[in-house]
Amino acid sequence: MEDHRALGAYDVLRRLAAEGFGNQPPVAYRALEFLVEHGLAHRIQRLNAFTACTHAGEAHAPAFLICRTCSTVAEADARPARQALEASAAALGFEIERSTIEAVGLCPACRETAE
Repeated sequence: MEDHRALGAYDVLRRLAAEGFGNQPPVAYRALEFLVEHGLAHRIQRLNAFTACTHAGEAHAPAFLICRTCSTVAEADARPARQALEASAAALGFEIERSTIEAVGLCPACRETAE
C-alpha cells in the first residue's frame, strides 16, 4: 500500500504470510475489514482492492482518482461533490447512507509518458 497502488486481498495475504500472520484468505479479509472499519484503509470498488487511507484518523469525505494505466490511486477531497449529491438526493426525498466516488483517468506519470 505504500506505493499508492491498491492491493487485492491475495496481495495482502502474501504480505501477511511473509510477516508470519498466516496464509489463509480469511486472515487477509479480517485484517482488511479491520483496517477499513477503523479508517486506516479504503476499499476501491472498481479495482476490487484496498488502499491505505492518506488521512487516517481524520473525518473526511474522499473521492478516489484511479489511473487506468498503472492503477495508482489518489485520494481527493470530495466534500463539494458529496454535498451536491446529498442536496439532489434530499430534493427527491432520498437519504444517502453511503456513497463512494471513484474517477478513472490518467495519473501525472502516465500522462507524461503518453505525450
